[in-house]
Amino acid sequence: MARKEAGELAKAASKVVVMKGKKVDEFKPGGKAPKALVDAMLGPTGNLRAPTIRRGKTVLVGFNEEVFGELLG
Repeated sequence: MARKEAGELAKAASKVVVMKGKKVDEFKPGGKAPKALVDAMLGPTGNLRAPTIRRGKTVLVGFNEEVFGELLG
């Protein structure tokens, strides 16, 4: 997914959690996809970071074991 698709995914979510190692950022887009949110969702290639999981209205981008355990059980 590129920038446009990542923005659409963010707009449809009520919460987006972006994880880069130990750094965890949480966004509440509210039907919008601010540039900072979409930038955080994209990796150095300009594509959506992996893994990306959509669970209901929550989107998880990247990986952090603690957050995955907390949000996915």
